[in-house]
Amino acid sequence: MYYSLIGILALLNLVITNHDVVLVGKTSVTHTQKCYRFFLFTVISYYITDIFWGVFEALSMTDLLFVDTEFYFLAMALGIFSWTRYVTAYLNRTNDFSKFLRYAGSAFWMAVTVLTLINLFSPVMFWFDSDGIYHPGVARYITLIVQISLLFLTSCYALRVFFKSADMVSCRHLIVGLSGLVMLFFIFIQIFYPYLPLYAIGYMMSCSILRTLVVENEREEYRKELEVALRREQHHVQALHTARKLAYTDALTGAGSTLAYAERVKEIDKSIADGALINIAVAVFDVNGLKQINDTQGHVKGDEYIIDAYKTISDIFVHTSVYRVGGDEFVSIIDGDDYNNRTALIKLFNSQIEKNIESNSVVVAVGISDFVPGKDNSFKRIFQRADQLMYKRKKELKNIDLF
Repeated sequence: MYYSLIGILALLNLVITNHDVVLVGKTSVTHTQKCYRFFLFTVISYYITDIFWGVFEALSMTDLLFVDTEFYFLAMALGIFSWTRYVTAYLNRTNDFSKFLRYAGSAFWMAVTVLTLINLFSPVMFWFDSDGIYHPGVARYITLIVQISLLFLTSCYALRVFFKSADMVSCRHLIVGLSGLVMLFFIFIQIFYPYLPLYAIGYMMSCSILRTLVVENEREEYRKELEVALRREQHHVQALHTARKLAYTDALTGAGSTLAYAERVKEIDKSIADGALINIAVAVFDVNGLKQINDTQGHVKGDEYIIDAYKTISDIFVHTSVYRVGGDEFVSIIDGDDYNNRTALIKLFNSQIEKNIESNSVVVAVGISDFVPGKDNSFKRIFQRADQLMYKRKKELKNIDLF
């Protein structure tokens, strides 16, 4: 029964090391991955026939042993067929030799299928005598020699690709070629020792090498590529965020830009149309005396004056977005806590402006208007009322403005 134990160990080793490929089909995405998964299943089918071969042989169940041996040869041929498919797919070269290997693998599989059918009636592959002793036929040696030849050719092909390449992928081509040579070595010895599980050992070693040095290496490279792509995406997102921030921020004052204001107005109009807008107010601010400062002290001083005006507004309307919508005009859309305290905030703001007049500081006029449900069908109507109140306040301030 030791013969079956080798097959069981090899099967467990394959399933454990390749569980994500064998048990989860979603990993088979590319054509090469599908070929690799198919190859693993052919190896599993071989292990199963090999395990039962050892069991039936130990129990002297000749009839079942004969049937299992038929499937045994079919599994071996299918393994060679799937191996040539996998290697040519992995090397990904379009040439006549690659086509030859694929066709040769298919022809070998079909030939062995025919020979196993013939063997049912004439012992060309193998037979068992009356004592249950296994005897190999001529066709058995021929099929093994053909297998060795195909493995040798696929290995030479992979090694040739390796020597003609000069990158990290070429190292995996070398491993693929060496894996084929490992299988070739054990199959060659199997010719002389048919009762030893050398074929299974060759498969086990080759599959382990492939998994460890090829598949895992591919996944590590893929992981690194994903990390690079992720970092690139993060930089891209950061750049977009920075660009968006610049576009939505007024360069001089740090207030919201006209673009940000336009988008907010669009959102409000939509909320009004949907009947979702309830508590909101619009405050319009205009800086008094800016033209005089520009004319007498220059635009640099004028810019400083605008900055001071924005600071005065934002210091009081702390929880409200403030937008610079013109050279000396600001708009604040008041909601949330500031909406509930809008009367007190406007009173505080006007009080501060009157103090500024006394201290010869920045002067800003403000007008505020609430959204009236059922009356206001757009943001523009709220703005117009606030704008009118702002101009009224502007005239009041000019009566006491020092400018």
